[in-house]
Amino acid sequence: MIAVSVRNIKKSYGEVEALKGVSFDVEKGGLFGIIGPDGAGKTSLFRILTTLLIADEGTATVEGLDVVRDYKPIRRCVGYMPGRFSLYQDMTVEENLSFFAAIFGTTIQENYWLIADIYKQLEPFKNRRAGKLSGGMKQKLALSCALIHKPSVLFLDEPTTGVDPVSRKEFWQMLRRLQEQNITIVVSTPYMDEATLCDRIALIREGSFLTIDTPSRIIDNFNEPLFAVSAENMSSLLKILRRMPEVKSCYAFGDVHHVVLNRQDSLAIVEARLKDSAYPDIAIHPISATVEDCFLKISAF
Repeated sequence: MIAVSVRNIKKSYGEVEALKGVSFDVEKGGLFGIIGPDGAGKTSLFRILTTLLIADEGTATVEGLDVVRDYKPIRRCVGYMPGRFSLYQDMTVEENLSFFAAIFGTTIQENYWLIADIYKQLEPFKNRRAGKLSGGMKQKLALSCALIHKPSVLFLDEPTTGVDPVSRKEFWQMLRRLQEQNITIVVSTPYMDEATLCDRIALIREGSFLTIDTPSRIIDNFNEPLFAVSAENMSSLLKILRRMPEVKSCYAFGDVHHVVLNRQDSLAIVEARLKDSAYPDIAIHPISATVEDCFLKISAF
């Protein structure tokens, strides 16, 4: 069964095209990720799907309900966690949660089982004002408020941006537990490493989907020779690599450069030239592609 269906959604702000006709489906109970940089159109798409914004063209349904015509019932069956922390910062943790429960005609006690794993970490701070919480705790409170009315579909817009690595890991573990309760989750993130934690992903750039598939299939489609290259002077090394005719693309990736060669047998030529160019310490070894490598390849070519 399909929980979310989007067909040819377009949205512009003046001359800026935020969404250029995106289409996708999310199966019920699935964890679907929309992966892309800031300004790619992720937030506009989420606001359309949660009935806060009307698209210029196209159609979309959530749980079979039209996002324009059936906006009221959709708001009762979805949970939305915007990218920016938007709870009442002068209210306490418990007051925020009670307030959102009351809006939907429920109580914390009625649906506590749904948020128990998350809220247990917040309970020691339940009398603390939301504005005084750490980034990770704000994230957990926002998720609790989005879940307290027991939604069937959860939209999370860049939920881990600005959060420490430990909290990011905990958050994705929480999402998996929620998915086990048959909640459909649609999440956006600029972090490419989080893509592999989703069932299916869409890579988005400048308002268009580049590809939609499982993370493993997207990585499997990277069929070009890829190498990690490092030496002492990484800045000048990058410039030299980009000038070599044997190099198809080269970009900085942490403490190494990821290099895509035109042909596998070009490796010996590249290595010899670098050693002759004052890089006797050059280190080159083959590596497997990541989702980020795939994103850069699809974006560039």
